[in-house]
Amino acid sequence: MAERRRSRGRADAGDPPGTAPRRAALRLIDAILRRGDSLDIASHAATQGLAPADRAFAIAIVSEALRWMVDIDALIDGATTQPLPEDVKSRAVLRIALAQLLALQSPPHAVVATALPLVDGGPRRLVHALLSRAQQEAWALPATASLPPAVAARWTAQWGEAMAAAASAAWSGPPPVDLSFAAEPEGAEWAELPALAPRHRRLPRGRAVEDVPGFREGGWWVQDLAASIPARLLGPGNGRRVLDLCAAPGGKTMQLAAAGWDVVAVDASAKRLERLKSNLARTGLSAEVAQGDIRTWEPDAAADAILLDAPCSATGIFRRHPDVLHRIEPAQIGAMAELQAELLARAARWVKPGGALVYATCSLERAEGEDRITAFLAGHPGWAIEAARPGELPGGVVPDASGFVRTLPSMLADAGGLDGFFVARLRAPG
Repeated sequence: MAERRRSRGRADAGDPPGTAPRRAALRLIDAILRRGDSLDIASHAATQGLAPADRAFAIAIVSEALRWMVDIDALIDGATTQPLPEDVKSRAVLRIALAQLLALQSPPHAVVATALPLVDGGPRRLVHALLSRAQQEAWALPATASLPPAVAARWTAQWGEAMAAAASAAWSGPPPVDLSFAAEPEGAEWAELPALAPRHRRLPRGRAVEDVPGFREGGWWVQDLAASIPARLLGPGNGRRVLDLCAAPGGKTMQLAAAGWDVVAVDASAKRLERLKSNLARTGLSAEVAQGDIRTWEPDAAADAILLDAPCSATGIFRRHPDVLHRIEPAQIGAMAELQAELLARAARWVKPGGALVYATCSLERAEGEDRITAFLAGHPGWAIEAARPGELPGGVVPDASGFVRTLPSMLADAGGLDGFFVARLRAPG
């Protein structure tokens, strides 16, 4: 093993300029596809030691490779007489190289020069030939990125072909950036930005968050419009007590605190709670913060309201995290649904009579949304759905016939779209 590390070090030292972030991208995509790690978790180890710009480039390469992988694989397979195995390094190298050429529009000479060292004794001639052919034949990606076939079939069965087509279109590029505000922003710089709901602004595509005024002063935080809906359904707090369960990194905590709730923010991750505390400090908002796994954690008193943003498959935020559609399978969705049922039953015990419980998941799976609440209501007599009232939801979002709020990629498409969320407001028996 030591010899392997030494020889790799000598090879890296002779690499063409720009190879380091591509090597990191190769490690990163391997961790996601072979080990099932999330992009966020894998990037910490895979990009260790890189400069910030190189780290961002490595993550951008992998994000585009994952987003377009079905279509990139079709190009690779159409150009080879014998299909490359799914898990060979040469396919991974071609995936990240073609993502650079076709999606990121990187200079072709840089892509080829940095791809060949990554093959590490493999079929360099094959990789070189396919990249040359891609340039000579002017390979191009389709207008919209194809969903993984299993995901397309699952979503078509649940939501219909139109939704799957909208999801494909939504997946074809990074989503817009939304800002949430503690109070309605004032000033010309905010008046020119789209506001799809109160205390919300959407940045135009391509505008960097760092260029927007007011971040250091705590005026706003980044939060997709769909993610803001759960806290909106609890309305003004007027000093009442709310438990924000699975709270980190804190977007909903800040919303609730700004709306006048006495917030207890609970999360199992100490690291994520540090980020929540940092966000509270920056915005000047206050909340009691508690570390605990809510499968075993207990509050010291019942609450007027609870917001349970339950752990889930996260398939609804696939625009921001393209790895999820390659990692998440039905078995994982089923396991998450079982956990959600456990957490929901525990949270229900902590609501005062007549109080509200808002359940939310950033998932596009019925098993984690509609089916979960239907099962909960069947086992908890006296609890009832309280549908959203006019003015509580962003324009273009309405409850379904059951009173559930479901956001889909097809919603507000002309304005930049929405993440996929499920939200239900329940009222405890009085």
